[in-house]
Amino acid sequence: MPLLLLLLFILVPIAELWVIIQVGQAIGVLPTIALLIFDSILGAWLLRHQGRAAWRRFRATLQAGGVPARETADGVLIVLGGTLLLTPGFLSDIVGIVLLLPPTRALLRRFVAPRLFKAGASAVGGPAVWTVRGATWGARAHRATRERRDYDVDGTAVDTDQPGLPPHEESH
Repeated sequence: MPLLLLLLFILVPIAELWVIIQVGQAIGVLPTIALLIFDSILGAWLLRHQGRAAWRRFRATLQAGGVPARETADGVLIVLGGTLLLTPGFLSDIVGIVLLLPPTRALLRRFVAPRLFKAGASAVGGPAVWTVRGATWGARAHRATRERRDYDVDGTAVDTDQPGLPPHEESH
């Protein structure tokens, strides 16, 4: 992990500066600055456009009762790609554009996500459940949340399974 942080916070900015200097020497300072400003504006527009589309798909999946795993992954990739495009630098712009294009996002979801997440299916062949560092998401986690006991306004547990008690009342 320290090596990754070294790469991200020291080597990447140095590489970005080197590329900006090389481009500036090739086409001039003002065109280089204009190009960096243009790609930031393009990044903001793409982030807005792709982000709205991903949000609509996310909401539609939730309203249909599905687990929006693909939509969530798209949203994360879009935010990351847009952030990289807004950051000055040509190398980050290339990675940002790759993350914002739907075909490359699909490839990343298909080949990278399984390496980051350990996926499993429920025992009856139901929807996938994703586990990341011990936390579980997906249908099984959603069912477990729904099956919890009810709580009253004061935060004390109310056992709603006791026969003879009306819902949301405690026995003293």
